[in-house]
Amino acid sequence: MRASFSGTSSVLGSCFHWVNSQAYVLLVFTMLTWGANAVAARLAVGEIPPMLLTCLRWSVCCAALALTSRAQIATHWRSLLPRWRSILLMGALGFTGFNALFYAAAHHTTAINIAIIQGTIPVLVLIGSLFLYRTRITGLQIVGAVLTMGGIAVVASQGELARLAALEFNVGDVWIVIACVLYAGFALGLRQRPAVPAIVFFAALAAVAAVVSLPFVAVEIAMGQSYLPSAKGWLLVLFIGLLPSFISQLTFMQGVALIGPARAGMFMNLVPIFGPLLAVLVLGEPLSAYHAVALALVLGGIYIAEYLGARKH
Repeated sequence: MRASFSGTSSVLGSCFHWVNSQAYVLLVFTMLTWGANAVAARLAVGEIPPMLLTCLRWSVCCAALALTSRAQIATHWRSLLPRWRSILLMGALGFTGFNALFYAAAHHTTAINIAIIQGTIPVLVLIGSLFLYRTRITGLQIVGAVLTMGGIAVVASQGELARLAALEFNVGDVWIVIACVLYAGFALGLRQRPAVPAIVFFAALAAVAAVVSLPFVAVEIAMGQSYLPSAKGWLLVLFIGLLPSFISQLTFMQGVALIGPARAGMFMNLVPIFGPLLAVLVLGEPLSAYHAVALALVLGGIYIAEYLGARKH
């Protein structure tokens, strides 16, 4: 009987290890892909207009979803209708607004800056939960939030206090901060998402993002800032539309299903690590001392807020 129990425990332990390993591979791949999106944004400068890139990104993603998930979408889409206003708002702000600012910012700032500032989203969500849901925040979480915001300040001022005093910031960095605020709002809205399969809800948001981006494309054309994508631009559209937009969402959903949203969410802290690393390796961007300081502040702040602060609840 004891031998049987020991054998069962061994099997269960092996299964648990396999599930964790699979989830870790999926989630690391997801974060690597999302980090690569900052590099792709910089590569797209001069190859495809940012608003057109935003529109085509979600159009490619919608086409992929239609090919792979049409049965689930057809079964559950009516369940989304009572929540159409919130879906419209979340798709417009969290997907269209975030990406439009993200790709426009790439014309003015580096991929390193984009990735580091993007890493502040978890702390922005923490701050937002305090105001929207009255979530209790500990002293350590406040310290973590302050450190993370300090990381933004270091990036935006390029490590020069005089720039902070004079409020002289790179417009691209400012746009990324605004984009992160929009995405944090989107993340907070996920608490109230409809009870449908995750892929169906994601398909609805992607469809909204593709449609809402059309007026931005029209404005881009009217302002004379649009042009036909180059061959490289089309390749980037396919990469962004299929990997950061579609495949990585599937791998993230699977990772969440395997180990839960709380543990899976911690992997998002890898984005501000992978992004700058890829920017240096692929784009040859210089990693300055202030980048290292900012990254340390952002990651340290996230660690204090999400790990140490959460344990004090």
